Amino acid sequence: MPEARVKQQLSIPLFPLRLPLHSQGVLSLQIFEIRYLDMVRQQHKTGEPFGVVALHEGDEIRKPGKEERFASLGTLAHITEFNALQPALLHIVCEGGEQFRIRSSECGKFGLWRAEVDVLEAAQPDPIPPAFQSAANALGHVIAELRRQGIPDARLPIRPPFHLDEAGWVADRWAEIAPLSPQQRQTLLETHTGIGRLAQIMEWLGGMFDAPPAGSPPDPSRGAP
Repeated sequence: MPEARVKQQLSIPLFPLRLPLHSQGVLSLQIFEIRYLDMVRQQHKTGEPFGVVALHEGDEIRKPGKEERFASLGTLAHITEFNALQPALLHIVCEGGEQFRIRSSECGKFGLWRAEVDVLEAAQPDPIPPAFQSAANALGHVIAELRRQGIPDARLPIRPPFHLDEAGWVADRWAEIAPLSPQQRQTLLETHTGIGRLAQIMEWLGGMFDAPPAGSPPDPSRGAP
């Protein structure tokens, strides 16, 4: 399996969450913890991303005396929407960007983590092999059904542009909407090639991708591992 090459090094704040963020994925967050309020305002002001990493131990909301441990591979989160609902309550929407690998990390004031990271080059898009085309067809059906319900593109859980001909994009979108465990989603994040991720999706969820009846979206509860 080819390894991703390092593109650049950054120093970034971290936001540990229960689930990892995938490239081009959508992340909506309510921000109310002291450790994140100033950080999110600053990143929005400068246009710089923060890093999302999946928790192995600990909780998303910090609890005194409880240790946090998280994955070393994460994804840059770029803020695309920012709303100050109250002085101490923000709502943001982010888009997943490039992956990074943590070189070192330190917990600072109020429990905010910062890390020195290697930002990784993205793999070249892989076309979808005929054997995996059913996964792309089923995902296209889900998107079409959501649009038929009148949901604006800006509020879809899967945002355009839709790269239904790219193996990695299709795999990442199924990772977000299918009933996968946090560990399975992290496994996909750590699989560098799109073909590799889609092959794993087919192994776990292939039974979901049988041709659905006309007008009915596939049921993500079927075929759960």
